[in-house]
Amino acid sequence: QAQVVESGGGLVQAGGSLRLSCTASELSFTWRAMAWFRQAPGKEREWISCINWNDSDKNYADSVTGRFTVSRDMEKNTLFLQMNTLKPKDTDMYYCAVKQKDGTCSRHNVDFWGRGNKVTVAS
Repeated sequence: QAQVVESGGGLVQAGGSLRLSCTASELSFTWRAMAWFRQAPGKEREWISCINWNDSDKNYADSVTGRFTVSRDMEKNTLFLQMNTLKPKDTDMYYCAVKQKDGTCSRHNVDFWGRGNKVTVAS
């Protein structure tokens, strides 16, 4: 079973930046679609970004567009989420998602989930 792990979260002041990283054991991110989600307690998991299998297509939720950027380093088998101009409403648990079969940039058909990484933005 593949294990997907997010890192890079923590506490930041409003207006600051963080970069989340996503890595995995026994699972390659090469030529696979990926996505980022976030979730607050008692809330549905929210899709915030995706990247398709060859990095030619990237999309963002309205809540983060213009502030967040998804990218990938295939040599290091790592997915990134650069988060700029952070706001208190961005405080959430952030999850990395891997799509083994569906190569499109979307929120659907997730096969593997990371354990989550907390981001806290102070006002």
